[in-house]
Order: sequence, then structure tokens, then C-alpha cells
Amino acid sequence: MSDSIIFLTLPTPHVGWAYDLGAFRAGTEAVGRALAGSSGRHTVVVRSTVVPGTTEGVVREVLERASGLVAGVGFGLAANPEFLRAVSAAEDFRRPWMTVIGSRDPETCALLEGVLKPFGGELRVFADPAEAEFVKCAHNIFNAAKISFWNEMWLVARELGVALDPIAATVARSAEGSFNPEYGIRGGAPYGGACLPKDTCGFLGFAAQLGVAMPLLEAVVATNDRLEALVNQHTDTTPTPTVPDGVPRTPTSAPAGTVSGGVSGVGRS
Repeated sequence: MSDSIIFLTLPTPHVGWAYDLGAFRAGTEAVGRALAGSSGRHTVVVRSTVVPGTTEGVVREVLERASGLVAGVGFGLAANPEFLRAVSAAEDFRRPWMTVIGSRDPETCALLEGVLKPFGGELRVFADPAEAEFVKCAHNIFNAAKISFWNEMWLVARELGVALDPIAATVARSAEGSFNPEYGIRGGAPYGGACLPKDTCGFLGFAAQLGVAMPLLEAVVATNDRLEALVNQHTDTTPTPTVPDGVPRTPTSAPAGTVSGGVSGVGRS
């Protein structure tokens, strides 16, 4: 049983291509020193956005060193990333649409479920804090990638002299990757079929003729090529499987450390 829950909600800005954990480390160390002088058992919960492995890496090491206690014995440890939008942070806190908890300790997970479930929204629990941390990173990066995707399309639309807004609003309802939350989320498999490879490469050439660079779309093609190579490498000489357009296929299960040979998504022409 925990006497209190301590939430670490500290800034983790970036410096170049790395997180600056200076303030985060300092705050965590202050909590560790407080734990050293406390007679109760407390649970420390990481709310800040951090890279996967931070809770059981940096946080655990700093807390154990500063407190003289052992995680899981002297104090509980968990990740519970926040999903707050800058324009509605208070409302998002009071009425979350998603709550994610990650901890090795089932009792710590149950404790946090009891505290957070009454706020409402969907609840996902992970037995590895790194998975909960990964959720938040992927969440933000997905949003950023979607914005950049439509900004690239806007550059093409501007060159053509057409309005992008009604186009984007229509695609948001027509593209299965937009309206189907299960589409394209199975990692370890490239897209296939006739349309997606054709249109990604063909549109790159079209944009080049207009004088518009599309580095994000180039990266999409390059990533797919890389996955195709990995799939073929792990299946020896077996060609990458394809399926008819419009028939989604879930990748088959693969042993740990290998890449599944299924197709993540196929398009409609």
C-alpha cells in the first residue's frame, strides 16, 4: 500500500536532436532526497514525455542513489504519460480521452488505475514502463508527421493553384488510414499492392516536375524499400507477399528479433 503518489511533471525540452533532462534530473533527485527522509512508502510516477527506458533507467538510478532505497521495495515506480493539449490542458486533465499506465508491479498498476479511472476515458495498462513511454513519443510524432504530410501536399497544391482544404477534408474521410484506427499500425511489414507503390513514386516525379521537393514522401518510399529488404532478408529468397488492392492483411506472427512477412496496408486505386 502506498502512502502517497508523487507525479514527476517536469520539462523535457530538446536541444538539437536530444532531450535536455537537466531540470528533469534535478527534480527527480529532489524527490529522491525527500524519500530518504520519509518513513512511508511512496509511488513515483513519471508524467513527463521521455524516451522509452527513462523510468527504469535515469529515474530509477537517480531515485535509488538519492534515497538509498530500492525501487519496487522502498518505493513504487511507474510511467503515466500525460496527454494534454496546450490550448485545453486543464480540460484534458479533468476529462482525459486516454490514460496510459506502465509498471512492472501489478499493485502499482492497480493503485494508479484506482486513482485515474474515475476521470474517464479509455485506459491502457502496460507491464513495461518503456511501452507507456513509447506510446507518448509515438503519439506526438504521429501528429507531427501528419501535419508535415499535409504541409507538403499544400506546397504542391499551391504550385497547381488549387485549394487544399476541401481536398484534405475529403481525404480525411476517404483514406482508410484516416478513418480506420487499425489500418497500417502493424509494424515490421511494408505496404504492398499495386496502388501505394505506384502512387508514392509517381507523385514524387510529378512534384519534381513542378519544382516542389517532398522529403517526407521520399522518406516514406525509402522506409518501405528498407522494410522490403528486411522482409526478404529474413525470409531468405521468398518474395515479399502481396495481396489484391483493397484487401487489408495483418502480418503473420514472427519470432522476437525477426520481421514479419505480411503486408501492412494496401491501397485502393
